Amino acid sequence: MKKKRVLCELVDSRVVCPGISGLPGYFGKATEAGLELALVEAIYLLKKEKIALLHRGKELTFAKAYALAAKLDKRFTERYKVYEDLRERGYVVKTGLKYGCDFRVYERGVAPKRGPKSPKEHTKWIVFCVPEDYACSFYELARAVRLAHNIRARMLWAVVDGEGDVTYYEVTRIVP
Repeated sequence: MKKKRVLCELVDSRVVCPGISGLPGYFGKATEAGLELALVEAIYLLKKEKIALLHRGKELTFAKAYALAAKLDKRFTERYKVYEDLRERGYVVKTGLKYGCDFRVYERGVAPKRGPKSPKEHTKWIVFCVPEDYACSFYELARAVRLAHNIRARMLWAVVDGEGDVTYYEVTRIVP
């Protein structure tokens, strides 16, 4: 017997699930059109068989959806590996576009919300996903750390190696 999956549609680089406002695990963002998922969230949920993904009227397999996502986003492979790793560890992971990073990560069991928050409810980490051969300037690194500190979060570089393994490095500012 097939699992009941939520029907979603890939439109450009957005995924919309009409008629629903949320999924267990704090995925996506509720809009007037329904639940809107980031591409990385949708591919993860497709792999977990929680959604069915349509594109131009045809249902996509995980492999086809992954390949399409990789064409739409040249950094998709790194982002997906990190997203999947963090989700599998039990963290709540949201996109970080508004903060200039790849992801915002919340502690296990925390429900992301708008408005006033207790210290535990704030973003725990902001995450930048990079391949192992990535190089950056100290200025770029300093901006990332400053950004994290400004929103009371910690900054992680998630380095994805050639085998697809993820190693996390926390970079912090120390005031002598």
